[in-house]
Amino acid sequence: MQQRHHVLKLATRGKGLYEFTREVLDWVAGSGIRSGLLTLFVRHTSASLLVQENADPTVQADLERFLSRLVPDGDPIFTHRMEGPDDMSAHARAALTQVHLSIPLVDGNLALGTWQGIFLFEHRVDPMQRQVALHLLGE
Repeated sequence: MQQRHHVLKLATRGKGLYEFTREVLDWVAGSGIRSGLLTLFVRHTSASLLVQENADPTVQADLERFLSRLVPDGDPIFTHRMEGPDDMSAHARAALTQVHLSIPLVDGNLALGTWQGIFLFEHRVDPMQRQVALHLLGE
């Protein structure tokens, strides 16, 4: 059994979904591991990770609009606004989604479906620098 670790640095331009499947595939291909399990973990409390459709960009826009309606910025129920009106809403959106993913690696390929991609879901309005920790365990 072998292990590999890496941290991807991703820049965002504000709220939305940012696909980074290619960066993950490139790192996995260079790992030398052909079978195992990849775990991804976002190192922030106001962003999340999703496996989502990557063929039609309206899916990502619709998801952002849905979460913005579900948890609007500046909602008066929130008292935590230390970093602005999108602060607590970003934490709530991250709590409703997920901060880690596990994806099987089979014969050197991630076991993603035809239309699936790996996305960082940015919940803050301002551009951010995000980190995603990758851990690959296998042989």
